[in-house]
Amino acid sequence: MYSEEQQLYFSKNLLEWYQTHKRDLPWRRSKNPYYIWISEVMLQQTRVDTVIPYFHRFVDQFPTVEALATAPEENVLKAWEGLGYYSRARNLQSAVREVHERYEGVVPQNKADISALKGVGPYTSGAILSIAYNKPEPAVDGNVMRVLSRYFLIEEDIMKPSTRTIMEKLARELILEGTASDFNQALMELGAMVCTPRSPHCLTCPVMAHCSAREAGMEEALPIKKKAKPPRPELRAVAFVEGTGENAGKWLIRQRPQEGLLARMWELPHVEWPSSGWQSDEENMSELRQALAEQELIGIQPDEWFMDTEHIFSHIVWKMKVYRAKLGDANRQSTGEEWIPFHYRWVGPEDLQNYAFPNVFVRIMREWQEQCEE
Repeated sequence: MYSEEQQLYFSKNLLEWYQTHKRDLPWRRSKNPYYIWISEVMLQQTRVDTVIPYFHRFVDQFPTVEALATAPEENVLKAWEGLGYYSRARNLQSAVREVHERYEGVVPQNKADISALKGVGPYTSGAILSIAYNKPEPAVDGNVMRVLSRYFLIEEDIMKPSTRTIMEKLARELILEGTASDFNQALMELGAMVCTPRSPHCLTCPVMAHCSAREAGMEEALPIKKKAKPPRPELRAVAFVEGTGENAGKWLIRQRPQEGLLARMWELPHVEWPSSGWQSDEENMSELRQALAEQELIGIQPDEWFMDTEHIFSHIVWKMKVYRAKLGDANRQSTGEEWIPFHYRWVGPEDLQNYAFPNVFVRIMREWQEQCEE
């Protein structure tokens, strides 16, 4: 389907270019499969510049398979805080535990065993096997599919499984003997730095001379990708409950359920809002008070609007209104002590390092701190 000359030109020139132009990234300084695994999971849906400090902190805290396998989950989630997609962290720890228990802490070197680990799909398994162990396995992600679509003029929707199969077969054929580690990293690097989604830098591309899309004037049109559905909006009303008395300077947080979205993470109390939309702030605060009393059996008294914000997931986006509040008299016992449900906590700024929060709640709490300091 594709000429041998075109394929050989691509592989040789790409490898030569990579030796000169590759970035000095921390996970490239070692062939440790555990470190490479961590980096590949972190890099999913996340920019390299964002990942670098997280990678350093994570491997400092969990330097070995054993360290991550035996760590409390809350410590892992806290180290992941801000990266989002927290199921990645949970799946990573679950899979690392299996490596620790079944493989004596050594990341498997064959496709069947590594692919059976939780959260390890075709791309991640291919990346680990090729980069760490130099196995001739393809590692096809969005960057790679964009490069191959353009160079070989593949006019198929890259969202289709059949197209991925084509790409994986082609990528495997392009790996010259003994070069899998460098080749797959070079292919990713070309997609990230040169063959970019918009305005590709064709004049500096090492394989420009035989790029079929450029010859056809289609480099901007490829790859073909069916647009995903936009995330579904959900309204959320948030109670930023400030403490008084012995809890002055603290605020009230709660732990999410054991299963489901953001399982077991901590957050500010909030409720889902009717899709009919927001009302006046006075009406919103009244509804928020009533909803928390019914759903959580906790009495809070919202008193003013604080801020609007949002939190974007892959499939939904929370549109949030945040209201400052106090704990109501209904939660005071006859002794004067405050009563809160078992999954609630009073925390101050010095306690935040002990709890893992979705990033949106960290932003809200930081905004509160900044306003208090003004």
